[in-house]
Amino acid sequence: MWFKHLHLFRLHQQPTLDTDALETLLGEHRFIPVGKHEARRVGFSAPAGRHSEQLVHEIMGHRLLRLRRQERILPTTVVNDELEERCEAYEAAHGTPPARREKQAMKEKIVEELLPQAFTRHSHVDIWWDIENALIGVANSSRKRCEEVLDQLREALGSLKVTPLATRQPVSRSMTQWLKEPSSRPDNLEIGIDVELRGEDDSVLRARAIDPESDEIQSALASGRLVSKLSLAVEGELAFTLLDDLAIKNIKFDDRLIEDADEDTQDGDALVRMETEFALMSSTLSTFTRQLLTWLGGEATPGSAPWDQA
Repeated sequence: MWFKHLHLFRLHQQPTLDTDALETLLGEHRFIPVGKHEARRVGFSAPAGRHSEQLVHEIMGHRLLRLRRQERILPTTVVNDELEERCEAYEAAHGTPPARREKQAMKEKIVEELLPQAFTRHSHVDIWWDIENALIGVANSSRKRCEEVLDQLREALGSLKVTPLATRQPVSRSMTQWLKEPSSRPDNLEIGIDVELRGEDDSVLRARAIDPESDEIQSALASGRLVSKLSLAVEGELAFTLLDDLAIKNIKFDDRLIEDADEDTQDGDALVRMETEFALMSSTLSTFTRQLLTWLGGEATPGSAPWDQA
């Protein structure tokens, strides 16, 4: 249940839906397995898997949703090899290679014939909805995939106004200052040992397991490079990597939180364990997000371009 990656989005005009209403709307877009001749299917599924049919779990103002995806894996090389054989057979029979339109029709027929034999791949993306703070967090490393998830949620709800969470000043500027001036760092924020520095020419310098206050790093910063990725930790809460687009990756929650979940779910009930872990995680993430925005100079005013606020 513990999220590994997170992209955060600000909700505008938050939908006034109770849990039952949201369950009903998502139920109309419930996941259905792919048919024999379908390449892909997406839909909402139960976050607890086989342990519950619920599509929405709401605990202390936090909602957990899950979007499931299934697709048939049909390698391009398999299709192209079969197409090449059929083109050769066509040329042998007609004395001339197939025209472009005929070749495309052949390819489409090959895909149609092979799809039912193709293996399927399943994946899912969890969605955290913080009602009180009007935030949505999508637990995936790819921003493109996160946008696709939000599109599906928007389709299910009929409307969903969200924008990527943004800060008043560039995240890279704050991270760079933390490395340059240790006194500027928030008291309970610890700097890690992995850093990525980007130059004005977009060249990237990656350093792993290195003291961020080392001469090499400080020299690179003095030359004008900005921090584009930095490993950080909040004592007692989580360790993570912060990117300059505010993506949060490689999240590792503190052992204390995981131990608390273990203590509360000793009876082995899988559904109770999932909800317990989600309650602890969502509460931690909610507090952490507010802290992070403060550390980064505040949130950009909704509806305006980031970085333009005084």
